[in-house]
Amino acid sequence: MVRQHSFFRHLVLLVSVVAMIWMAGCSSKKPKPEEDSAVSGGGVPSAPAADENLKGDSDSGKAMGLQTVHFPYDSFTLDSENKHVLQSNASILRENHNLKVQIEGHCDQRGGIQYNIALGEKRANAARKFLEDQGIASNRITIISFGKEKLIDMGTSDDAYSRNRRDNFVITSD
Repeated sequence: MVRQHSFFRHLVLLVSVVAMIWMAGCSSKKPKPEEDSAVSGGGVPSAPAADENLKGDSDSGKAMGLQTVHFPYDSFTLDSENKHVLQSNASILRENHNLKVQIEGHCDQRGGIQYNIALGEKRANAARKFLEDQGIASNRITIISFGKEKLIDMGTSDDAYSRNRRDNFVITSD
């Protein structure tokens, strides 16, 4: 009987301790985000999210005149229209010697993830090579492929698909 009483006493004590720890954790104030302390002069502002576009991109039309290049289905070949757009982009880059861009290769939502990542990379590389052939220094151009992860048109029509097959030019430094 004494043994059973001791067991229940320890059980009650354990449950009480766990409950107090849990209650203390729930009632504690959460620290303010770093941004708030930076605003008040108490710290360094945090970096923006990796995909946050602070300087403009060609998809939005806010990239100093740089234009998006579109591709046919399952292709990374630059047709005459693409080359004309890229010549215009090269001209803008030549006029703005400090301007750096990231070329984002995109695909429509058809096909597998890995296939579209590879195709998006080929599209971005094709545009980068064209710009380099136009005299733009390679250290001013970076590439990334998003495959089918960042659609600008969620539709499933041919027009929607064609809007998603693109190279978006993002200004990374001016």
